[in-house]
Amino acid sequence: MNALRQPPFLTNGDTIGLVATAKKISIEEVAVAVQLFESWGLKVKMGKTLHLQNHQFAGTDEERTQDFQQMMDDDTVQAIVCARGGYGTVRMIDALDFTKYLKKPKWICGYSDITVLHCHLNFALGIQSLHSTMPINFASNSLEALDSLRKALFGEPLSYKIPSNSFNVQGAVESIITGGNLSVLYSLTGTNTLFSNTNHILFLEDLDEYLYHIDRMMMNLKRGGKLNKLAGIIIGAFSDIKDNQIPFGKDAYQIIVDYATPLGIPVCYGFPCGHIPDNRTLIFGKKARLSIDHNFTELSFF
Repeated sequence: MNALRQPPFLTNGDTIGLVATAKKISIEEVAVAVQLFESWGLKVKMGKTLHLQNHQFAGTDEERTQDFQQMMDDDTVQAIVCARGGYGTVRMIDALDFTKYLKKPKWICGYSDITVLHCHLNFALGIQSLHSTMPINFASNSLEALDSLRKALFGEPLSYKIPSNSFNVQGAVESIITGGNLSVLYSLTGTNTLFSNTNHILFLEDLDEYLYHIDRMMMNLKRGGKLNKLAGIIIGAFSDIKDNQIPFGKDAYQIIVDYATPLGIPVCYGFPCGHIPDNRTLIFGKKARLSIDHNFTELSFF
């Protein structure tokens, strides 16, 4: 699988555009991120919706759309970092015009609800993106998570080596990584934004879901044919998962095992990525090598 089109890496003095595409957030909540970006030698341009509130959203759909559009079209902004997730990005995706962006793409970064943008960038536009931590989390993130974002933005070598998980399926594969938040991927079923599965390494993570919901969503991917052409699977954190009064009987990883193991492809569990402090950056759409053996899982981008 060939790599997607790669935006230019950042250099000292470049500008980060900081935007809120979903849930509301305050200027104070992004202060740590601004300081960190500046310590990396970057400038920060604050989005206009960072201080707005429309119920749970960072301003109206129109305000968030206009703010994001301006950041995409602004030639002085070299990368866009989404301030937080929650819910709301899907409400603006169809109103965005990527015409100018396609002529001069830039890195768009985030995770969780930002999966909507990742899918659109990767599959509708053929552009790489960064599945990464966001400013709302910077104060609690591990140093490794923050440095992985810096390395990805500046084009430094990015690779990981983590201990093996008992659920892993051993093997090695080279392909591009795509995917994101399972709930968001599930919500994109039937739209023109849903991910392709042809020879990709699928990454999945989720937060605050019921166990039976996870099973339902995995069944949807299976019945929709989204699992049967994958090259590999990486399972990140499934955090704060809930159960009903009558237990489902399996935890999140055990549920996924039922769907992933029969595929006969390499599968990694416990990758440090998702709604956890140690949320490492993945370069969606870039060629990567995933190698899983009895002792370690190694992932490197090239």
